[in-house]
Amino acid sequence: MNAGLKLFIIEHLSYIIFQVFVVLFVLMLYWLEGFRDFDTAIYSIIMSVILTASFLTIRYMLRRRYLKKIMELPKRMDDALQKDAKTPEYYQTESYIHELYKLYQREVQALYAIKVRQYKFINQWIHQMKTPVSVLELLLQEDTLDKRSVQEEVDRLKRGLEMVLMNARLENFQEDLQVEQVNLKQLVTSTINGNKRLFITNRVFPEVKIEEELVVMSDSKWLEFVVIQFITNAVKYTFENDKKILIEAIHNGETVELRIKDEGIGIPKSDLSRVTKPFFTGENGRKTGESTGMGLYIAQEICEKLGHELLIESEINVGTTIKIIF
Repeated sequence: MNAGLKLFIIEHLSYIIFQVFVVLFVLMLYWLEGFRDFDTAIYSIIMSVILTASFLTIRYMLRRRYLKKIMELPKRMDDALQKDAKTPEYYQTESYIHELYKLYQREVQALYAIKVRQYKFINQWIHQMKTPVSVLELLLQEDTLDKRSVQEEVDRLKRGLEMVLMNARLENFQEDLQVEQVNLKQLVTSTINGNKRLFITNRVFPEVKIEEELVVMSDSKWLEFVVIQFITNAVKYTFENDKKILIEAIHNGETVELRIKDEGIGIPKSDLSRVTKPFFTGENGRKTGESTGMGLYIAQEICEKLGHELLIESEINVGTTIKIIF
């Protein structure tokens, strides 16, 4: 007895027992009614057996190929995806398996894309971190140590480490999310104070225009990282001295709009729609040679997960305005 037939018999064993019970029940009713013709009883039993056996045989023939397929372990995915069903039930089962495989494929592709992105990001990040490390090594070789220069390179390393840490946490964003009322002015002021050496070194000056009591619903840690990215980019791409970065908040009815406006070199129109794509550096990134192409991408991902709208407007040699709408 092959495995498929054995499975079929086991599957229909309850049906066979039920049929035997029905025949015996009918014969008992006839007996109680006084109809006791032995030949007729035998004839009824034989006909029931023949009809039941015929029904099961036809049913088995219709399902034989399907049963054979599920009893043999597939060696290729194509073996499992072949359509052999002859009945509505098994046809639906095959459709379910095919849809399940599509979901599996999408999840595998998503995981592969994440792996490739992480691998590429780490490689680029390590390459970028070589620069401050090399500068520190050169500074240590000098007779007189320039503490200011050392601190600048340490700050670059800290910003790089913060970015790679946030990128790693982004995969488990929901587990690290804490939505609360965030005072915008306090958050922006704290961010500026934490990066004051960046402003001083590049001779770019921040100007904050935010109401003292203005609050928004967000996650302060993730939002601070986003603001740092925008401020760092604003400073990095402002090549002229004594320029300003305006940070203001505008209350429009049910929404609050945080604007970060610089007076830098601006973003070319051809790059504007792609600046939030992973690993895209564009013309400006090639000018500085310090861009990983991940800062704006991570910021965009965070804004989407927090439910904030992100808009970027820019004009060459005029500046860039980034808007976060709460």
